[in-house]
Parts: sequence; structure tokens; C-alpha cells
Amino acid sequence: MNFEKHFNKFSWEEVKESIYSKTSSDVEIALRKKGKRTLEDFKALISPAASDYLEEMAQLSHNITQKRFGKTLQMYIPLYLSNECQNICTYCGFSFDNKIARRTLTNEEILKEVAEIKKLGFDHVLLVTGEANKTVGVEYLKNAIKLIRPYFSNISIEVQPLEQNEYAELITLGLYSVLVYQETYHRENYSLHHTKGKKSNFSYRIETPERLGNAGVHKIGVGILIGLEDWRTDSFFTAMHLDYLEKKFWQTKYSISFPRLRPAEGVELPKNFMSDKELAQLICAYRIFDEEVELSLSTRESPSFRDNIIKLGITSVSAGSKTNPGGYAVAPESLEQFEINDDRSPMEIASMIRTKGYEAVWKDWDRTYQIEKENTL
Repeated sequence: MNFEKHFNKFSWEEVKESIYSKTSSDVEIALRKKGKRTLEDFKALISPAASDYLEEMAQLSHNITQKRFGKTLQMYIPLYLSNECQNICTYCGFSFDNKIARRTLTNEEILKEVAEIKKLGFDHVLLVTGEANKTVGVEYLKNAIKLIRPYFSNISIEVQPLEQNEYAELITLGLYSVLVYQETYHRENYSLHHTKGKKSNFSYRIETPERLGNAGVHKIGVGILIGLEDWRTDSFFTAMHLDYLEKKFWQTKYSISFPRLRPAEGVELPKNFMSDKELAQLICAYRIFDEEVELSLSTRESPSFRDNIIKLGITSVSAGSKTNPGGYAVAPESLEQFEINDDRSPMEIASMIRTKGYEAVWKDWDRTYQIEKENTL
């Protein structure tokens, strides 16, 4: 059985009703439980009833994170290679129907961006493109990874979903992790947000993490775009997807991100608002549910929120991010995919992390150790 067949056993409305009907007693059972929490416990922790238990959830989440990850935060930065895209999506500045100047970085431009990023101190880079197979397909990605591999110990991608054999080939070239967000698990409304292009294929996208697992990628990142649909229901299905993947591909690492819909050119406002308190609740719920999963927070969030949330379960943060191709050195004024909320420099973020009693880690030590081990064989 693949994940989609498992997913199809569940009704969105029934899951939503179950979450919203959870009681204080359910929340207390989830918080007091010894050992791994179940998906029913997760429902309780993200339910409205859990909002009165946020302080207790925050303390438990903090303690679990300290035990598993210590006082370190991984630093990473996105490198946007292209804003070419063949999809029409209601929430993205790169949408095909937006009349914007399109740009795909050349080899020379990529290396200029890399040089600027290295000046900032990063050793972990996330390559991002729109979804345009002819312009930024597998061959372009292969070339980009080979080009930048000498400069980074950790290379991740957030691009269009690929086939299993294509992922396997990129892994041999140095690809470490892949982020692929379902955006929303609401099958019926998915088509309302993705009206044209390959991304409109719900089934192909939802099976992408499984292709990644079969390809042997080291880490898989999953998540939703918060604001498209009811965040509690969407988050349950994300947790269910994570739980399925962890059981099937138990040697793989996993990460969850929490992107809230941000303003961008031609983008509609979120129809499902999520408060800062609710986002804090969700982050704590994931940490209590899964002690091993990495939790990432981007510069979409405000400085004050990021400063206060890092102790509650977050393990990686972006800093100094530019969401436009060439944004660091080549074309700083080109159109962003979305507006950045925290525009502090990487050094300012690292300084803030130190004031919280944590260490900013610029390398992925697990990946570095793996490379060194391979080199000695």
C-alpha cells in the first residue's frame, strides 16, 4: 500500500470534526503520556482545547528538544536559481500568469551568488526554482549541484517533483535533502489553488516523498502552506504523512517547515488566518508528537516571533534570505517570490541565538561526518 491509498481512507470533514471535538481531558492524556504519542494525541495537541495548555506544552517541547538536539540551531540560506514556472498557483509570486520579468541564473551568475553567500558564513544551502521542466529541469539541477558542491557540505533542493531515478542521480552528485510541500491535503480544494501545470496533479505530488524514500535521499522535508485551508486539519494529515514515511523509510531523516502565506505580487490573502499563538501551539505539538523530526522556521516570520520561538522546539532557521533569483549579488531588485518578514543579517541572527544561550551551527555536522567517513574508506 502506498501513502495515497492510506490517505484515501480518511475524510477531511470527519478528521476536522474529530480535532475540534477534542476535550481538555484528551489534551491532558496526551501531555501526561509516557512514550511516543499517537496521531490521536496529536489531534488533541493541535485542537482548540489545547490553547489553554500552551505554557505546559511549551515547557515539555523545550525539554524534549534540549534532550535530543541540545542548545544548537542549524543555519541555512536559500539560493533562488530561477523564477521560471509553468504552474498557475493562487499564492505564489512566480505563478505563470503573473506578468513579471523571468530570470534563470547562468553558471557565472550562480558562482557570483555562491561567493556572496560564502562571505556570510554559510555551509548549508537550499536551491530553489520555480517549476519549469524545460528551463530548470533535471539537467539544469545536475549542473547546478556539480557547480556548487565544492563550496557547501550540505545541498538541499526545493524544486518541482521528480521521478525516483532522477532523484537517485542527483543524490550521487551530492544532493543531501529534498523539501517538497503538499501545500494542502484538501484534495477537493487543491485544484482551486493550483489551476494549471503539473503541480495541479494532486496524486503525483502526494506520492513524491515516497519516491524520495525509495531513491534513498538522506532527509525529506514535508509541510503545508499555512493559510490555504484549515491549518489544524492540514497539519494532522502532514503528521500522518510523516508517521507513514518514518515507518516505511526508518533510516531517513525528516523535517517539518511552517510557512505562513505571505504577501507577493498577484497573490490573494490567506482565507484561513493563523495567529502567532496558534503557530507556537503547532510547533510544540509536532515536537511532543515526534522527538526526532527537525523543525524549521524561515524568514517569513517576524523577528520578535523568531526570537521567542527558538527555545520551544525549532532546530533550524534561515537567515539573510533573498527570495529572488540573483538576489544576493546578481540582481538584487528582481521580483521576490514572497515578502521577507525578518530581514536581519546572518550575523545579527547568530548574535541573537547566542544571547538566548544557544550556538548557531553553520555546518550540518552529521553530513560533514558522513563525508569524512566516506573519504576514509
